[in-house]
Amino acid sequence: MYDLILAGATVIDPAQGINGAREVAINQGRIAAVEPRIEEPARQRLDLSGRILTPGWLDIHAHIYPGATTWGIEADALCLATGVTTIVDAGSVGWANFIGFREHVAARARTRMLAFVHISGIGLTYGPLGEMEDLRYGDPERTAFVIHHWDEVCVGVKVRQGIHQVGANGVEPLRLAVRAAEYARVPVMVHIGAGVPLPRVLELLRPGDIVTHCYQGQGDSILGEDGQVLEEVRQARRRGVIFDLGHGGGSFRYSVAKEALAQGFPSDAISTDWHAHSLDSTVFSLAETASKLLNLGIPLEEIVRQTTSAPAAAIGRSKDLGSLQVGRVADLAAFVVREGEFTFADVHGQHEKARHRIDPALTVREGKLYWPDDLRAELEEARQKARRIRALTGGDFASLGWKPGA
Repeated sequence: MYDLILAGATVIDPAQGINGAREVAINQGRIAAVEPRIEEPARQRLDLSGRILTPGWLDIHAHIYPGATTWGIEADALCLATGVTTIVDAGSVGWANFIGFREHVAARARTRMLAFVHISGIGLTYGPLGEMEDLRYGDPERTAFVIHHWDEVCVGVKVRQGIHQVGANGVEPLRLAVRAAEYARVPVMVHIGAGVPLPRVLELLRPGDIVTHCYQGQGDSILGEDGQVLEEVRQARRRGVIFDLGHGGGSFRYSVAKEALAQGFPSDAISTDWHAHSLDSTVFSLAETASKLLNLGIPLEEIVRQTTSAPAAAIGRSKDLGSLQVGRVADLAAFVVREGEFTFADVHGQHEKARHRIDPALTVREGKLYWPDDLRAELEEARQKARRIRALTGGDFASLGWKPGA
């Protein structure tokens, strides 16, 4: 007898080429069967008619180290309410503060929490100052050791390559990050921004390395001055560099995305870049972020690929995550694709009318059911904490009920 059968949904699993009516059986927290009809009995049979059922979604760029960084949010309930079963912290942790993340965040979460370890030993502890303006914070050996020693949590090396993060150091932080990644045999995820020429960044990247914020529009983007996708960008993709969306609070511009898509340059993976300064201001969920691309013409099956099997491959976890293959952990997500009149915004205040929205309906993590409505209290608490961090980092003391010197 199975523990649970999920029936009635349209199952989309790009890794297995499945897109159609299927039933999914779960036993002892693992996928036990995926068939058009499962006759065996189950302790619970759940009707998901009218919903899309997929592998649990992976968000490979977020900042989820609350209380230790100026970016971190409490993401556990946010993930489980929105179909995300695996989330990856993108460099909040450096080698010096990784243990705290592993023991006090990842180990206690219901969601699977992984990490790119920042080449800066302090990670993103103090937002107002660039973490690699001082190259003494960069330590390839210690970074690689942490990744190697705790490889159940660590998936790669993170570095941010914008002038506000590296000052006058150009691509030297990236060189250090690549060295650490070579030591640990993992990919680099590199944040691109204004002030460091993108071709100089791309020439240092190896097959499997990840460029995040691929549709950012603050300078040094994937588009040249003529509005065309840079040839260096296309060359990087041809040699295996991965391009991740990484929406965030400042890194998604509709005009860049539209132009890139018109020129046949879609992202390889969709991620939120959730943090205290993007949560509920520009990013509400991975499903909401994905809805923006759905309405720009990306097919639903490709949306699912970019949130399941593609990010799993990018972080080297294809053997375990991103598919509903029998025997794997029972991580699933159910959604409703609604039709109506919706409006979505980018980080520059551009609004786009839309006809479709992907709404989370149910998350299954290790065979356990999580309904969005049951997580409301946790969600509100996480949002309130993020608002306080945002106000404090921005120096908005009035909203915190305090005036210096009063």
